[in-house]
Amino acid sequence: MRDEVGGADWLALLRTHTARFAAVVASADPDAPVTHCPGWSVRDLVVHLGGVHQWAAHAVTAGTPDLQPTPPAPDEPDLAAWYAAQAAHLLDVLASTPPDAPAWTLDAADRTAGSWRRRQVHEVAMHTWDAEEAAGAPTAYDPALAWDGVLEVAEVLYPRQVRLGRVDPLAAAVRLVATDVPGDVTIGSGTEVEVRDRAEVLLRLLWHRADTSTLDPQAAELLSGALAP
Repeated sequence: MRDEVGGADWLALLRTHTARFAAVVASADPDAPVTHCPGWSVRDLVVHLGGVHQWAAHAVTAGTPDLQPTPPAPDEPDLAAWYAAQAAHLLDVLASTPPDAPAWTLDAADRTAGSWRRRQVHEVAMHTWDAEEAAGAPTAYDPALAWDGVLEVAEVLYPRQVRLGRVDPLAAAVRLVATDVPGDVTIGSGTEVEVRDRAEVLLRLLWHRADTSTLDPQAAELLSGALAP
């Protein structure tokens, strides 16, 4: 498990980012469409993220992924408060569980509760960007956090997608090079195509939240698959 990024620990980052998401939701139009989640509104985004927090907490406490999240009531008047309650429960679970305690996780190489601290920070950060983008003013990512998100896709999420048969192995390799932080990583193998940009843009490319029209056509094709769930 990576213990820190950008000088702050994952649990502290999770508190910060969940509070930020709740604040964005509190002032957002719940019916506003979420551009990069087709068919979703901000309300759908809140229900999804709150449910993911329930699921992650269950994965830690029960050791299995077998949970059907409980959504808010259809007429829930305060989505931000409902979300904050789900985030608070997850934070309580993660804070009270030793990071090296066994848990069901997405990372085959890290079956510890601490793995969820990192995963949930990235989940919240991306969906906060979604919510802000729906409102018209997304905030720039911290470059160090964005780059760690790129590494998570390359080292954890893409290999899992291939392992589960959700995506075929890439037909060629994509080398991602950050221009604002030190780092490069290659996804796939074989003939290599390079993509250089800010860490945030690279991360959003991997999550299908950035324009690919200016990329090398081969790179655009390689990044078009479900490299992350």
